[in-house]
Amino acid sequence: MEFNDLYRLSSHAVISNACGQVLLLKATYAAGSWGLPGGGLDMGETIRDALLRECREEMACDIQIDYLSGVYFHSVVTSHVFIFRCHLAENAQIHLSNEHSEYRWFNLEDLSAIQRTRVEDCLNFNGDIISRHF
Repeated sequence: MEFNDLYRLSSHAVISNACGQVLLLKATYAAGSWGLPGGGLDMGETIRDALLRECREEMACDIQIDYLSGVYFHSVVTSHVFIFRCHLAENAQIHLSNEHSEYRWFNLEDLSAIQRTRVEDCLNFNGDIISRHF
């Protein structure tokens, strides 16, 4: 699916460090916004395969998926977003593609309200996949 399609699906990774901070990437598009690694599904891709591909493309390293924690509908952009708890492979080195200008580890209180809700849902996962509408 293309970003300009009427309806979108995307998969994103919540990756934290030993200090409990969350990895965000700064886009070179969309007004330079910060977001979780991941992106839109291509036609025929599963949500898991899309996440693995997007993270390889964006960061030039592999991630390991632990679990799917939530599915969120964002009415402003007509999109369902799948949030996964992930971690970087051991000794991973992040090398950003031209889609992102930098990466940084953020404290939870520094995230936007919606981003923080999705991340906290993921970090507090109890086995039940959460579904919310924004």
